[in-house]
Amino acid sequence: MKLKQIYVCSACQHQSPKWAGQCFSCNKWNTYAEDVINVGNKERTYKAIAIKPKIHLSDLPETAKRITTGIGELDRVLGGGLVSDSLVLLVGDPGIGKSTLTIQTCDRLAGLGRSVLYFSGEESVGQIATRAKRLNLKNPISIVNTNSLEAILATIEEERPSFIVVDSVQVMSSENLDSHAGSIPQIRHTAEQLMQVAKQKGIPILLIGHVNKEGQLAGPQVLTHLVDTVLYLEGDNFQQFRLLRSTKNRYGAVDEVGVFLMEEKGLTEVKNPSAAFLDGRAENPIGSVIVPVLEGTRTFLIEVQALTSYTQFGYPKRTASGFDLNRLNIIIAVLERYANLKLDSSDVYVNVVGGLKLKEPAADLAIAMAIASSKLKKPLPSTLAAMGEMGLSGEIRKVTQAEKREKEAKKMGFKVVGGKTIGEVIHGAFGFEESPRP
Repeated sequence: MKLKQIYVCSACQHQSPKWAGQCFSCNKWNTYAEDVINVGNKERTYKAIAIKPKIHLSDLPETAKRITTGIGELDRVLGGGLVSDSLVLLVGDPGIGKSTLTIQTCDRLAGLGRSVLYFSGEESVGQIATRAKRLNLKNPISIVNTNSLEAILATIEEERPSFIVVDSVQVMSSENLDSHAGSIPQIRHTAEQLMQVAKQKGIPILLIGHVNKEGQLAGPQVLTHLVDTVLYLEGDNFQQFRLLRSTKNRYGAVDEVGVFLMEEKGLTEVKNPSAAFLDGRAENPIGSVIVPVLEGTRTFLIEVQALTSYTQFGYPKRTASGFDLNRLNIIIAVLERYANLKLDSSDVYVNVVGGLKLKEPAADLAIAMAIASSKLKKPLPSTLAAMGEMGLSGEIRKVTQAEKREKEAKKMGFKVVGGKTIGEVIHGAFGFEESPRP
């Protein structure tokens, strides 16, 4: 096989021997991406060999075996543990805790008697050893510092480990390709070779990946298609909580979430997330409401805060941390129209405590009540929780799995309030008149 480096337009698939800012075919800008093609002897013919079909699927035994990592929150997101021949991709922002979670997983697996092989292309062996010492990890882990894919494959063939880590897939390169490490051909080739190792030898492999400035997985989309599971570790670098989500999982559900707490000794599992998120909340606070949200199969109680102040400029400012700003503008407009709240001269600030991000519409009512509490300067009971989706006509719609949310709120000592319209809810909570409907 002889490979040649080319550039392919992502818009029209036009191929060019060199990079250009504008496509020669469709005239679009910045669409050429590096790729490789096989320019070897194309006249060589191969004799097709018939493959005997397998028996029916219903008669085949299940071959996938689960390997417990020893970290309950990670096993939950994976669907019960690592599958023996799976290729897992872990991504997250720089400094969020990917390497910490990985080295802790390696330590737990080594403590269970499994041989672990850690390939690092970004950090030296001494740096990893320093982190392991800081985290008080003492189980034996074999560490190799290399950027060569061929060296990785040869080492795996010789050592035959039970678990493999490659940190990271973007810095590995193959000598068979002329392109540099991190390019699309290198990332794709590395993932393909490691996938074959995982499937043929039955060894679970964990790849660590980078993200771009938008927070999405860096590199080609084919990397997502090749791996069996994609895990995202997210959170705020200035907050302690970390959420581990699964966006793809061939062996389990994709709506599970694991909660960790970043401490001096590494990532600690959070068994009761609701209690952790509500720790330190004041009594009868102004502009604070609790909302039960669903994260996978679990229910969390999250505190949302709002602050209103008289604007010093002609146009009021709206700022949201952990909540969609466009959704906030809709809620403010509904409050002005159907709850008689005059917010046209007030700056509105909304914050989700703990550095979390609320995306589901069930938080609409809690955000609206927090804004009303701050605007009217009236505190709400500290045991009050709210959930509901707000419509543009001021109506409050029911949310999915309301019974499950109420059960979690009741267990934590909260009472969920609601109503048919936003004006009715505001009137019941603050004695504020509902605006007549046009």
